[in-house]
Amino acid sequence: MSIWHAIVLGIVQGLTEFLPISSSGHLEIVPWLLNWNDFDSQTTAKAFDTALHLGTLVAALVYLRAELGDYARQGLRVVVRRKDDRAVTAADAAGRRAWFLVASALPAGVVGAVFEDSITDRLGTPVLIAVSLIGFGLLLVWADRRASGGSSQRDVEGLNLRDALLIGSAQILALNPGTSRSGITITAARLGGFSRDAAARLSFLMSVPIIGGAVAFKLAHLWRDGMPDGLVVPMIAGIASSGIAGWFAMWSMVRLVRTKSFSPYVVYRVLLGSAILLIVVSQLRPG
Repeated sequence: MSIWHAIVLGIVQGLTEFLPISSSGHLEIVPWLLNWNDFDSQTTAKAFDTALHLGTLVAALVYLRAELGDYARQGLRVVVRRKDDRAVTAADAAGRRAWFLVASALPAGVVGAVFEDSITDRLGTPVLIAVSLIGFGLLLVWADRRASGGSSQRDVEGLNLRDALLIGSAQILALNPGTSRSGITITAARLGGFSRDAAARLSFLMSVPIIGGAVAFKLAHLWRDGMPDGLVVPMIAGIASSGIAGWFAMWSMVRLVRTKSFSPYVVYRVLLGSAILLIVVSQLRPG
C-alpha cells in the first residue's frame, strides 16, 4: 500500500467519522472511484481499518479530553462512593451520565461483533451506499426540522439511560456503510428533544466507547492474525492523518451547527449518492 493512499484514506476517515456523512461509506467509495486495489486480503484491509479508527479515537480523546477526564473521575466516584452517603450531587449525576455513555455502545457493539462477517460480505455495495446516503440524509434533515419546530432544547446534562440506549441502538443502523454513525446518532438525539449543539456533542461523546470498543476488538484480531507485511508505515501514516482530520472535523462541525442547520451535510449526501447511482447506471467508473 502506498503512503499517499494511506494518507488520503486517513483524511477521508477522519473527516467523515465525525461529520454526518458516513466514514465507512466513503472508505468504500473512494477506492472504488479511483480504482485502488491496496489490499490483497481481508486481513490486510481490517488491519489498516484498525489504524484509521485508532487515529479517530485519539482525535476524540484529545478534543474531548477535559470533558472525558471529568466523566472518568465522576464515573469512578459513583462506583466507589460510600453506600451510606445518600446525598445526590451534580457530580453523582455526571458520574451516572458517564456510565450511560458507556452503555450506549453496547447494542451496536454486540451486533457488530456477532455479525461482523455478514456485514463485510453483504453490505457496502456502491448502490446500497448511495441509497443509504440519500435516505438517511433526508431522515436527518427531517428530524432536525421537526425538532426545530418544537421545544427541542435539552442539553447533554439531561441524558438518561433510556436516551443512551435508544440513541445507542440507532448506531446499529450505522453498521451499514452509507448510514453514518454520527448522522444516525444526531438524528436520534434530535428526535429525543436535544438541541443541535447537544446532539452533536452527544455524537462525539458516544463515539469514544463505540470506537474504542471496535479498536480493541480489531486489535485482538490483529494480534491473533499477525501484522501483514509492509503495512506498518502506511498504518502509521493512516493513524496520523485520520487523527488530524478527525480533530478538525469535530472543531468545524460544532461551529457550524451553532449558527446553521445540518442541511449542508444533507445536500452533500444527496449529491454524492445521486452521483454514485449515475456512475453505476452509466458505467462511468474510472479505471
